[in-house]
Amino acid sequence: MRTVELLLDEAADLVVREAWRRLADAGLPSQARHRSPTNSPHLTLATCPELTAPIRWELAAVAAALPLPVRFGGVIRFERPVSVLAWALEPDAALTALHRQVWQAVASDGPPDSRNPLHEPGRWRPHVTLGRTRRAGAFAGRRIAELLPEPPLLARLVTLRSYDTESGALEILSPRP
Repeated sequence: MRTVELLLDEAADLVVREAWRRLADAGLPSQARHRSPTNSPHLTLATCPELTAPIRWELAAVAAALPLPVRFGGVIRFERPVSVLAWALEPDAALTALHRQVWQAVASDGPPDSRNPLHEPGRWRPHVTLGRTRRAGAFAGRRIAELLPEPPLLARLVTLRSYDTESGALEILSPRP
């Protein structure tokens, strides 16, 4: 499976990594515990079985639209199938349009049952994961807000990339020349 993700600018990346560190120091699930060199704060837009030539062509147009300014919101939690703690990103018109463009790209050349329905436009909730675990309710009843730094008010999404979940390879997706 391949992901399509956006990376944050350096300043926002550092704030997210500080949040990861604080969660880990408090003994809570944190992305800081994920030691892979590919682990970076990111926003997942979609997944697909492979990046075919038609998908790559469409994603090059998305990469050309970067950087994209975004606003961080507050802390959000998701449950099922895993517990996730994240900072929300406000889904303004530009981010929503970019996401729809990515969704249409991966939908254009792949089997419908291979896409994650949580990434579907209208269901997708843009966020940057701070911690995740298979332990249900891991973040419930905790004073999370007191542990975390303030999220950046404004940030920029600067790089489009794909992660191959089978090989562990990362690929930067560039604009067309």
